[in-house]
Amino acid sequence: MTFKYPDIATQAISRLLAEKRSSYNRNVDLSNVQEPIISAPMEVRCIIERVLQAEKDKLYMKNPRNINDDILKIVKEEVQ
Repeated sequence: MTFKYPDIATQAISRLLAEKRSSYNRNVDLSNVQEPIISAPMEVRCIIERVLQAEKDKLYMKNPRNINDDILKIVKEEVQ
C-alpha cells in the first residue's frame, strides 16, 4: 500500500524540512581568494604564513591543543 500525497502537501513538507541557505554574501567573487594575503604588508603576510604553518602542524593531532598560545607567540614575535 502506497500513499499518494498531493503536490501542495509535498511542497509544504519540503519547505519545512529543507535546509535553509544563508542569504549572507551570496554574490561573493571567489576568483582570487589569495588576494588579501598577497596585497598585505610584508609583516602581516609573515604572520599569516607562520600561523597557517602552525595550524598545518597541528592537523595530524586528534585533539589539537595550544594553537591559541602558538598564534599569540607568533604575533608577539612579529610585533617586536
